[in-house]
Amino acid sequence: MTNGDKMALRSGQLSPDLLIVGGGIMGLWAARFAIEAGLNVVLLDAGRIAGGASGGLLGSLMPYMPDRWCEKKQFQFDALLSLEEEVARLEAETGLDAGYRRSGRLILLPKPHLRTIALRHERDAQTAWQTPERSFAWQVLDQSPFGEAWPDPAFTQGGVVFDTLAARVSPRGLTQALRQLVEASPHCHLREGVSVTSFDLLRKTALLTDGDEIAFDHVMIAAGTGAFPLLEGLMPPLPQPLGMAVKGQAALLQANIEPDLPLLFLDGVYIVPHDGGRVAIGSTSENQFDAPFSTDQQLEDVIEQACALVPALQDAQVLERWAGVRPKAIDRDPMVGPHPAYPFVIALAGGFKISFGLAHRLAQAALAPLLGQHFALPPGFTLGHHLEVASRKK
Repeated sequence: MTNGDKMALRSGQLSPDLLIVGGGIMGLWAARFAIEAGLNVVLLDAGRIAGGASGGLLGSLMPYMPDRWCEKKQFQFDALLSLEEEVARLEAETGLDAGYRRSGRLILLPKPHLRTIALRHERDAQTAWQTPERSFAWQVLDQSPFGEAWPDPAFTQGGVVFDTLAARVSPRGLTQALRQLVEASPHCHLREGVSVTSFDLLRKTALLTDGDEIAFDHVMIAAGTGAFPLLEGLMPPLPQPLGMAVKGQAALLQANIEPDLPLLFLDGVYIVPHDGGRVAIGSTSENQFDAPFSTDQQLEDVIEQACALVPALQDAQVLERWAGVRPKAIDRDPMVGPHPAYPFVIALAGGFKISFGLAHRLAQAALAPLLGQHFALPPGFTLGHHLEVASRKK
C-alpha cells in the first residue's frame, strides 16, 4: 500500500476508520495503538504535532498519595507501571530516547508536624503501592540520602519522604518518538496547521479550517483545551462549560546536576533532573491570565524558590522559559469515552497535570469500543460523568 492509497475514499474524500483531532500526547498515543490494531487513521493538529502543552519541559510522573486508596488512584498506579514498558517498546521500535527514568521523588517536610502525616502515608504505601512482582516505598527519613546539596537541609526540618514510584520523562523526547512511529506507518496520515470547525454527524464528516472535508467511521476529540468547545458544539447549551484552560509556566536550566537524582517537590515547586545535566523547574497553575504563551514574573518567582531549595542552581544558565495552556475538565479528572448520544464520537481530553503518566492507558480505554474490547475506567474519568456535572446549574 502506498502512502497515497492508504486511506479508503468516500465521494473523493479521505475516509479513515478513525479521525483523531489533536496531536498532543493523548492523540499520539491513540494513533499509535489504533495503527497497531490495524485501523486507518488521520491525525490532525491545529498547530504543530505536540506543539502545545505536550511540548513542555517538566516531564514529572508523580503518583497520587497512597492514602485513601480508590479506583482512580489504582488506575494511575497501574498506568505509571505500564508506561515504563510502553516507553521501552517505543524506544526499541524507533531507536529514539524518550528520557524516561524511574528516579523517585523527595518530598520535603519543612515543618515537624508534616512528618506525622507522612508516617501515616508510609503505612498506606505498604499495601497500596505493591504488586506481586514489584514493591514501591514511601519512606520517611530524617534527612536526604543524597547529601546536603539535594536539597538544602534548611527545608527539611521535619525530614523528607523518599518515594520510589515517581519517575520522569522528556516530554519532547516521548512525543518525538511517538510522532516518528505513527508518521512512518502507511496506515496514518498526519496534517498540521488544520483543525475541525464543525461536524455533520448525520453524514459523519468533519469540515476543516482549510475548507476540506473528511468523512470518518469514528472521530476522537483529543484537542487539549480545544476539545471542550468541539464537544459542547454537539449538544444543547450546558449550564457550565465542560472545561477550561489553565496556564502553566516552566524553565529549563543547565546545571550539571546528576540525571539519576530524584525529583524534588515542595509547595507546588517541582525540580526535575534530566539527561545532560539539565534541570526542569516548574510550574505555575494560573486560572486567569492575559498572555497564555508568555512567561512573566510568576515563573521568575518559581525559579527563585527552586534556587533556594538547591543553591547549586543559583548560577545555572536558563536555557529556555516556556508557557502554555493545559486542559482542565470541569471535574478536574480526565474526560474519556464515547458520547452518550453519538457513540462514534469519542472524547480523549482533560488530564490537566497528570496526562503524561496516564495518556497511554486513557488512549487504550478510548479505543476499546472500536476494537470490541472492554477497558474499565474510574467512573469520574468518563465523558458521561463530566456531562452530568456540567449539566448542573451553578
